[in-house]
Amino acid sequence: MVRFGFLLIALIFVLTLSTATITPVAAQIKSDMAATTNLSLSQENASHFAQLALKCVSREFPNKPDHVINDANDVKSPRAMHPSFYGCFDWHSSVHGHWMLVRLLRLFPALPEAARIRNALNANLAAENITVEVAYLSQENRQSFERTYGWAWLLKLAEELHDWKDQDGARWSQNLTPLADALVAKYIAFLPKQTYPIRTGVHPNTAFGIAFALDYARTVKNEKFASLLEERSRTYYGNDANYPGAWEPGGEDFFSPAMMEADLMRRVLKPSDFVSWFHKFLPDIEGGKPSGLLAPATVSDRSDPKIVHLDGLNLTRAWCMRNIATALPASDPVRKVLAQSAKAHAEDALAHVASGDYAGEHWLASFAVYMLSTAQP
Repeated sequence: MVRFGFLLIALIFVLTLSTATITPVAAQIKSDMAATTNLSLSQENASHFAQLALKCVSREFPNKPDHVINDANDVKSPRAMHPSFYGCFDWHSSVHGHWMLVRLLRLFPALPEAARIRNALNANLAAENITVEVAYLSQENRQSFERTYGWAWLLKLAEELHDWKDQDGARWSQNLTPLADALVAKYIAFLPKQTYPIRTGVHPNTAFGIAFALDYARTVKNEKFASLLEERSRTYYGNDANYPGAWEPGGEDFFSPAMMEADLMRRVLKPSDFVSWFHKFLPDIEGGKPSGLLAPATVSDRSDPKIVHLDGLNLTRAWCMRNIATALPASDPVRKVLAQSAKAHAEDALAHVASGDYAGEHWLASFAVYMLSTAQP
């Protein structure tokens, strides 16, 4: 009994210590977000978001590789396979964690974490590491690796670095270019063969994969790539109407298929054409329907790696709704409905970006930063 009592006390001490190391960051972010009435980034909350990414971009384990093992020699550690993007639980989360660090450093060069961010980016985005990442893509059975979710986030990282007037940034951009070029080539080879869009609320969602790729193509002025992406968007979604938004959300969604599609078409169609398209696509929004699409999703267990996706859903809905509302005329009553819903989604999710559990903390901050970077309607 004495031994059992000692072990129990030791366990309680460890758990208390663990909680003490996590809770202040979570509590501070919640406090910062509660005090932020205009839902925009400040240097203070950017600092806390940066801390979350810095904790995971060099953390190799736990890890969930998207890796087909071709033979016994193909059994390797995440870092051996992906010396740039081995952290943050999986490849795509590592990629968008790096995007977030670049984004925050660009917006707030005086961040207290600036030196640590530069050190992390110098280490992970070194040219020799990117060479290994590019070589991985050409190996057997890699054609669907991270298609198209990870591809899209990599191009968002490349876009963020592209025109940054910063000596380190220019070097990182140059180093990353071969990987971006390889993924552009994969898009160009794949999309003409993809007869139907993937309308899921998780990683393979086609609308998301095209939207971020189109942002990149326009930024780097790759007209051939942009033209393909625009054509595929119109082919996949141009005739959509009366979307069944009442079916959302799915139980593990981090995208709203409806809102992600609309946010893509906002990019593709002329403004007047988009207004017409959107009102046909979701004709009942003005009346507050479907209610499940406009109300934040309930997250019952933030330690469950699939259920916590719903916090991400609330963030991506918020960024899509902010973008869509901004694209609508000021006189359009739907604009107000979407703006109010976006605010509710954002406030709900931001309180839980730093939950203290790695299931959400390894990725949600990137979604929060992207959402807070969108224009407010």
